[in-house]
Amino acid sequence: MEKTQLGTSGMSVSKVCLGTMTFGEQNNEAEAHSQLDYALDRGVNIVDCAEMYPVMPRAETQGLTECFIGSWLKKSGRRDDIILATKVAGPNPNMTWIRGGTNNLDAANIRSAVETSLRRLQTDYIDLYQLHWPSRNVPIFGATVFNPNAEQRSVAIEDTLAVLGSLVDAGKIRHIGVSNESSWGVSEFIKQAALKGLPRIASIQNLYNLTARGFETSLLDETCFREQVGLLAYSPLAFGQLSAKYLDDPKAHGRLTIFPASWSPRYLRAEVLAAVNEYAALARANSMTPAQMALAWCYSRWFVASTIIGATTLAQLKENIDATQTVLSEEVTKAINEIHARLPNPGQ
Repeated sequence: MEKTQLGTSGMSVSKVCLGTMTFGEQNNEAEAHSQLDYALDRGVNIVDCAEMYPVMPRAETQGLTECFIGSWLKKSGRRDDIILATKVAGPNPNMTWIRGGTNNLDAANIRSAVETSLRRLQTDYIDLYQLHWPSRNVPIFGATVFNPNAEQRSVAIEDTLAVLGSLVDAGKIRHIGVSNESSWGVSEFIKQAALKGLPRIASIQNLYNLTARGFETSLLDETCFREQVGLLAYSPLAFGQLSAKYLDDPKAHGRLTIFPASWSPRYLRAEVLAAVNEYAALARANSMTPAQMALAWCYSRWFVASTIIGATTLAQLKENIDATQTVLSEEVTKAINEIHARLPNPGQ
């Protein structure tokens, strides 16, 4: 499988990254191990998880994703074969089961999170340690407009970088990244790292799919290109909507039917359904499955270092990885852009 250097880190990551947030909720331990085995056999070398996972986040299951990966690492002995990425949760007072709901990106919380993740993962280092979402007020997770009235007490970026730097020096993490971040945030992380001699972010893990192409604007795309920050694109199938399975069967088993609608309302918007209908028709008219075309789009974008895919079955995982072999014609690419022009970013 084709590999790409992730930012300035020196790490070469496969074009497909195995996302694992179903491990411990939709997938049991044996299924998780099978997915890991299959992904590595197909050339995938980066695995992404988070201390918060699995999704739907809840106290009863929190941490199981990392535990399942850890038991696989112990059983398989393949720690050196993967780039292991995980994330520390940002502030969310509703998640009382993560450090009492007082979590923030400060020294005490990050140190606690790293040590706990290392124990669950049964490893002594993390290749890529990411900040799951910012400490400060940022419009994310379906919010698209900055609200100055939502300002909150936040941890300074240089303070977060300082503790991450100490963990790099200690050998517990090797590289750092951000997630759900803005152009200003990326620029500030780069600036503070240069000013203070602290670690430089290698990556940004942000939303990107056919219904959410906001990353393509100069706000992020240009910033990350000029600062050499690699994109790990998440939700390439828009929580399964772009596979068109819910279009074909609104009650199909999947994240959007087994979890509360409040968890992912952006993917239930009428405009998203309208866009999915058009993309699905385009794919089928060109002898592709809707999922195949949606993933091929992400895999082909020049600014995407790796696309994070998640699956609940090996058949889905196979289709997702096989889509790396799909080449979109100029005609299909033009048609995708025409749909996007009529229905721009309904899932952003």
